[in-house]
Amino acid sequence: MNRGFKIFSVLASFGMLVVLLQGALVTQTGSGDACGTSWPLCYGQVIPAEATIYTWIEYTHRIVSALMGIVVIILAVWAWVKLGHIRETRFLSILAVFAIIFQGLLGAAAVAWGQSDAVMALHFGFSLVSFASVLLLCLLAFEADYSGARKAASLSKRMRYYLYFVITYMYAVVYTGAFVKHTGASYACGSWPLCNGQLIPPLEGKVAIQFGHRVAAGLLLIVIIIMLIALLRHYRHEKVLVWTAILSTVLVSIQVASGAVVLFTGFTLWATLFHALFVSLLFGVLSYGVMIASRKT
Repeated sequence: MNRGFKIFSVLASFGMLVVLLQGALVTQTGSGDACGTSWPLCYGQVIPAEATIYTWIEYTHRIVSALMGIVVIILAVWAWVKLGHIRETRFLSILAVFAIIFQGLLGAAAVAWGQSDAVMALHFGFSLVSFASVLLLCLLAFEADYSGARKAASLSKRMRYYLYFVITYMYAVVYTGAFVKHTGASYACGSWPLCNGQLIPPLEGKVAIQFGHRVAAGLLLIVIIIMLIALLRHYRHEKVLVWTAILSTVLVSIQVASGAVVLFTGFTLWATLFHALFVSLLFGVLSYGVMIASRKT
């Protein structure tokens, strides 16, 4: 029924994930200012004449982001036409377009007025929203073809609100991680799971930022495990949500472990990119679970 749209939405979801990882690559390599202070041009040129590897990292990120902006707009319009009868479609279409445009404007602001820590953290946060909204539009297309009816969940108000809390808290934790990176606090704790050999280090400067993120990430693991236990105990019949919780628990566990790997490997590029990948997938999975939970049977 929606074969063309489904293929396009899968490619769009993959493309948005690439944009996320490119952004992490730009941050990890310090390439954010490698095109000078001009935007969307690079050193005032359409194609930079004398470019370093860092220039190409930033330049290709800009090109791919711009192309994905066009792709997302096409996807949003297509979804509106094909899936407009589904409740979430219009909201997600508007959100996807808004998020990728605002994400681009934040990138431009960072180039023009300097790499503000808060702005760059916000940039990553909106990248996640853009990816998740595109992914959910993709999943709506598959739902429409294969489920025969939309998936919904019969949950108590308390359980539903807890799921809303989980994704809100997870989003806040993402910002603490982005803030760690952009403030240069990644090296503030030289050991794991203790911070510089201490259970609770002096909460000052970059150590406080890094330690705060670790505590927040550890609590996220606990929060998601509680969600899984509650669903298994009281809502085992809600198969989609149970599997969403299981996958979320696996992903958040990998995410916590990958944070340790990043430290032990000396913040290597591949470890940092895997860290960004798993947090993106976790947010996407939780977003789908929350969408299902928001529907009433």
